[in-house]
Amino acid sequence: MPAYPADRSADIAASLGTLPAGTPVSEVARRLMDLFTSGSIEPGTRLPPERQLATGLGVGRSAVREALAALEIIGIVDVRPGSGTYLRGTASDLLPQTLRWGLLIGRKSTAELLELRSGLEIYVARLAAGRAAASDREALGATVERMRAGTTNLKAFARADLDFHNALAAAAGNDTLVDLLHVVRSLLQVYADRAVHDEAAALIAIAEHDAVFAAVERGDEDAAASAMAAHMATASARLAAEATD
Repeated sequence: MPAYPADRSADIAASLGTLPAGTPVSEVARRLMDLFTSGSIEPGTRLPPERQLATGLGVGRSAVREALAALEIIGIVDVRPGSGTYLRGTASDLLPQTLRWGLLIGRKSTAELLELRSGLEIYVARLAAGRAAASDREALGATVERMRAGTTNLKAFARADLDFHNALAAAAGNDTLVDLLHVVRSLLQVYADRAVHDEAAALIAIAEHDAVFAAVERGDEDAAASAMAAHMATASARLAAEATD
């Protein structure tokens, strides 16, 4: 497994840049993550030891140890006792974990996450309308039909709803956008799973999804974005209500 050469370890640690005294562990983790996800380190690489990282950052070893432990929890690194700390994947592989970590330690409010999700979903709908292939349109249509069939089974309805948005994101053809949406949705999922309470709400959601689908079928980017904006207004209001209950 590749490892940093001994004569480069100090240089790599020093390249992190010194942090102010008393820096919180979360900021140490941020700085380490910037290095680990920069794309300059190969997956599986053994990282410099804690003491060299601590020296480079100008912080105590305990802060580095705690930061690495946190990054291990979210899948950025693999800490192997007696062996060292290893980078798990490529920069693109680590993007979802990086985004999730950034949002979580930033303590973003539900309202901010809903605003972010709305903007992303509207842009995804616009891109999908201009880029969707026949197979994408077929997948979207199938999820709408599953939503119609699930009005009396809200768990199945929620699954079809999520699949619609995933299919739309896939049709947009932007993997980075898909990753970011996945993270935001996952942070809101505790509310999303309970957002549609009854058949009446399900029927409203179906009509909104159908409007997005129809615009994508026509290749009408403006209409797709407008239809998604209308849906996001309704959906965000439901999710916000769940978050305050």
